[in-house]
Amino acid sequence: MQFHRVLSPDGSSIETQARINDEWRKIDAPSSVFSPEWELAKRRERGLSPALPLLPFQPLSFRDFMLFERHAIDAARGWARRFAPRAFRLARAYEALTGRDFPAFRPASLYYRQPIYYMGNALSFVPSGAPVAAPAYSQALDYELELGFVLGAPLFNATPQEAEAAIGAFVVLNDFSARDVQRDEMQSGFGPQKAKHFLSSMSQTAVTKDEILPRLPRLEAHVEINGERVAETNFAGMRYSLGEALAFVSQSEPLFAGELFGSGTPTGGSGMEIGRWLKIGDRLRLVIEGVGEIAHEIVERDR
Repeated sequence: MQFHRVLSPDGSSIETQARINDEWRKIDAPSSVFSPEWELAKRRERGLSPALPLLPFQPLSFRDFMLFERHAIDAARGWARRFAPRAFRLARAYEALTGRDFPAFRPASLYYRQPIYYMGNALSFVPSGAPVAAPAYSQALDYELELGFVLGAPLFNATPQEAEAAIGAFVVLNDFSARDVQRDEMQSGFGPQKAKHFLSSMSQTAVTKDEILPRLPRLEAHVEINGERVAETNFAGMRYSLGEALAFVSQSEPLFAGELFGSGTPTGGSGMEIGRWLKIGDRLRLVIEGVGEIAHEIVERDR
């Protein structure tokens, strides 16, 4: 089942609707710690137009996994291509000679022992359609296409099977990134901060797990920039299943309904991997078939 939220005709309240027999019908809204008044005030404070769609839900928190090894390797190579060209040439020579990935491009050893993730900013999400500008401190704005999933039930010390059963719905997620500040933050030992926390976005619609989990590895996705399809990908080849990743997080840590998680980016789902950096005037579109889409225009930031 697909669901989304819309503003009332007078713009004073929020209505949850589900797609039933090809019609959007009002349903009871899931409980939330965020009041509609708070959400509407947050939109006004961010200067979002009333004409923009609402988020399908306001996440309680946001954790983002890295479940795709090939993305991590190709993204590291793409970072070196732009920011360390001499090292990139040496690495490419090594790869051409050996037929293997350059060792420094591979994830750290912890990745192969347990799911890894960072805590993001759950309050910086904007809806599809919002104009997006690079932060003032960055000249390297990038997108990351991901599959988001929100808990519909609490978890604590869960098994992978229990954790998967607690997923409530899926969305398309975009983890915007400032790549020119990300590396230094990662090397600080505290993980990404200003490189990630300034902005994320999600699709207008969410889809319940019964429609997505059975075909998760077969989900097809693509990226368009200015109407040109620049990348195609899918969600096969995760290092850990969603259930395994959630079960790990729940070890001695309570999780609650409404907390949002990202799958990490599948292979080719970021601009850094393919050498396509966002610039002012670009029209970005991220699509996961059967889940939804996100679209943004990249604009000049206010001075």
